[in-house]
Amino acid sequence: MRKHFTILLLIVTAYVAATAQKTDTLSITLENVAYPYPIKYLPLHAEGQDIRMSYMDVPAGGKANGRTVMLLHGKNFGGYYWTTTIKALRDRGFRVIVPDQVGFGKSSKPFIHYSFHQLAAWNKKLLDTLGIQKAAVLGHSMGGMLATRFALMFPEKTEKLLLENPIGFEDYRTFIPYVSTAQQYQTELKSNAASIRKYYQSSYFTVWKPEYEELVRIAAGVTNSADYPRWAQVAAMTFTMIYEQPVYYEFQNIKVPTVLFIGKEDKTIVGKALLSPDQQAVHGQYRFLGKQIASRIPGAKLVEFDACGHIPHIEIPTEFHIALTGAL
Repeated sequence: MRKHFTILLLIVTAYVAATAQKTDTLSITLENVAYPYPIKYLPLHAEGQDIRMSYMDVPAGGKANGRTVMLLHGKNFGGYYWTTTIKALRDRGFRVIVPDQVGFGKSSKPFIHYSFHQLAAWNKKLLDTLGIQKAAVLGHSMGGMLATRFALMFPEKTEKLLLENPIGFEDYRTFIPYVSTAQQYQTELKSNAASIRKYYQSSYFTVWKPEYEELVRIAAGVTNSADYPRWAQVAAMTFTMIYEQPVYYEFQNIKVPTVLFIGKEDKTIVGKALLSPDQQAVHGQYRFLGKQIASRIPGAKLVEFDACGHIPHIEIPTEFHIALTGAL
């Protein structure tokens, strides 16, 4: 009888573990992650591969003002984290375009040479395909580097450049030790829920709140996928893209109206773990970097937020969205 009970207990334990694994596992194209609006796909071709770029095309909620805003996500996110921003904009009459960049979110995860130039060109193709002549472009974190490259390449398509705590305010090559894509891949493979939560808590927010756990759930969910090595390889390739393709030296060349939105407590550094504590204290200080970069962009405006870290649109959504719609 005891033997049968032990076997039954093992079966139940295995079932619970399997169920938990299934619940916590997300595909690397986030099919089982609900986005706030319907997803569409732009077919693309790159380096002999047919791929696709997912996006949301959200019409104005009330009386349309005839203007469009395109939202470009950060490296560790996808279009899902723009939910409240989309609502704030559509309520003000804006059409909102929210792509998942190739290599991220619900888009394809191809092994290609990743470049901000190529991503910018694909975003232009998306706007052209949708018949949008010009858009205000809001980029957060890595999306800020991409938005900057987009504005430099396609000023005629850029009504305004809006940068929310972008990375790229420094040339990381000048102080971050070099790691190869293969080395970064090994680092990415070690990611799990605990390490992701610790990073988000220490790097993104001034005060951790329970609602931020959803961001961890999505980021950690893909690590349980059988296809996670592909996700990790793409993450390593885009880390190399950020490291090797700075926009730092070109801010003075921006020709479009620009507004910087800066959470002053942000201390984001790409490759921060490779630095000593003393080195970390010298770099990634957005309370200073925001002012420095704003002074280099012709006619740029700077909006700063106290007691806010890397993601103002999530940490202080009301204050951020008032500032954003005011800037537009």
